[in-house]
Amino acid sequence: MNMFETTSPSMRFFYGIGIERIAWSLRRLHCPVSSEALVLDVGSGGNPYPRANVLLDAYEDSVERYNAPIIKDRPMAYGLGERMPFRDKSFDFVIASHVLEHTADPASFLNELMRIGKAGYIETPDAFFERINPFRFHRLEVTDVNGKIVIFKKPEWRPHSEWVDMYERKVKDDQFINYLKKHPAPFYMRFYWQDNIDYEIRNPEIDANWPLPSGISGASVHNSLSMRLRNRLITIMRKWFSQTARNRTIDLLSLLRCPDCYSTELQQSTDLSIQCNHCNAKFSDAHGVPVMYPQGVQP
Repeated sequence: MNMFETTSPSMRFFYGIGIERIAWSLRRLHCPVSSEALVLDVGSGGNPYPRANVLLDAYEDSVERYNAPIIKDRPMAYGLGERMPFRDKSFDFVIASHVLEHTADPASFLNELMRIGKAGYIETPDAFFERINPFRFHRLEVTDVNGKIVIFKKPEWRPHSEWVDMYERKVKDDQFINYLKKHPAPFYMRFYWQDNIDYEIRNPEIDANWPLPSGISGASVHNSLSMRLRNRLITIMRKWFSQTARNRTIDLLSLLRCPDCYSTELQQSTDLSIQCNHCNAKFSDAHGVPVMYPQGVQP
């Protein structure tokens, strides 16, 4: 049973007057927890959720974000979603928006969300849309059925070519794209969970850890005037709705654990690097952000 309100009053207002596009965009301001709750954004990238207090991302730069600059405006760590560098149940709420579909190991990722968080929110493209309009970086097709996340691992980035060909030949035109922009909700999965994530991987035998296809451009998609204006508005909204003063007081080290031996006996040096006093693993600092990858792992 879902214990959270999936829409805010402002979202319901715009849905009520038929402006679904604005209602959809306002979901990023909706985080149905108290102001005291500690919130983590996993895979925060270049547009973290305003309500998040702590950020986690795997990379400083990534072609999967089209090289959009990463935002580091609050406590943050670099780490892997399948092996997060945080203590058990250290967060009241964990946001994982448009990140699950990027992992080749969804079971580890979802189990980590449950380990570090008490509750949370997951958003992905819906499996139907992913199947007819596959994204080159996405390794999974994800949907929700009767309160359960259902996952299909992709053996390659475009596994259903005949579906894609039919979609592109018969449906994908300007009229359909405009429809999608005006009515985006059916094409995405939004899933709230508390205590436990009920999920099923329909084809666990598939290896989804294939190399990214060649010919992917890393050029930024944020250069048009309309996009720059949109990004400026997003920046203002993020600053307005973030708990900026509180975030400055968060002791990130007290939330971390060693991703190798899982010890919480961590110590920060004057050069900002972090050392585990249990297994002696050492984690570097990247411009004020601890790099908490497991030893020997290159993401």
